[in-house]
Amino acid sequence: MSSKVKVIIITGYGLNCENETSIGFEICGATTTKIHFKDLVADSGKLREHHILAFVGGFSFGDHLGAGTVLANRTKYRLGAPLTEFINDGKLIIGICNGFQTITRMGLVPALGAGDFESEVALTTNSQGTFRDAWVNLKCDPASPCVFTKGIDKISLPIRHGEGKFVAKNTATIEKLEEKKLVALRYASADTTKIATEFPDNPNGSENAIAGICNSSGRIFGLMPHPEAYLSPYNHPHWGRQKIDGTLPPDGSGKQIFDNAVNFAKDNLV
Repeated sequence: MSSKVKVIIITGYGLNCENETSIGFEICGATTTKIHFKDLVADSGKLREHHILAFVGGFSFGDHLGAGTVLANRTKYRLGAPLTEFINDGKLIIGICNGFQTITRMGLVPALGAGDFESEVALTTNSQGTFRDAWVNLKCDPASPCVFTKGIDKISLPIRHGEGKFVAKNTATIEKLEEKKLVALRYASADTTKIATEFPDNPNGSENAIAGICNSSGRIFGLMPHPEAYLSPYNHPHWGRQKIDGTLPPDGSGKQIFDNAVNFAKDNLV
């Protein structure tokens, strides 16, 4: 039985993960609406009807001027007021891969106080200088306020990006992120006992192995790995081996991120 949780997913202009993201929310009981960015601009009141907003992966505007930059500017100047209302109403936002690049350039995360819609961090070209398509191991911080990662300790997800290296504008920003526990997700070693500082466990050279951050409320979350790409255990490249040795999980570990969001919305917003 589906809940009354409603998710709005922005599409268009080179974004291409809307279907997988929609499925991620729907198998957790939510109802999703996929809407082209220009149609949302034309009818921004639709945001009021929804509880979760998703900026999905892809290559918005061909990553021209930097990944997520054009979409961030369009969103900031064409949807700034309704988006601010959405956030002030206590609703949830997730940005995945290109979506993470977008919400960092908009300043929705980490939102440490530089000002409304002021960018404090960014995702830039991978240290190796090439596009990276691989699976990574990740470690969550149990002390983080992030709604989306609650109850998750270790997780394995795929990444696919050329601009995923997390950087901050200065050392003070990194220090504030760490102090406020806003680093919800880090790249880790294969056994996830150590934070990854070197390639390939840290696939892009991110500072402090940062793979995902939230704002202080924990309700806005961005991450480079793709949880929507690991919803079924059979999405994993080693599912055959896992089935043989009895370690095949009932669900892909990315599902928990969507579960957490839908459950929070169900308990607090519906």
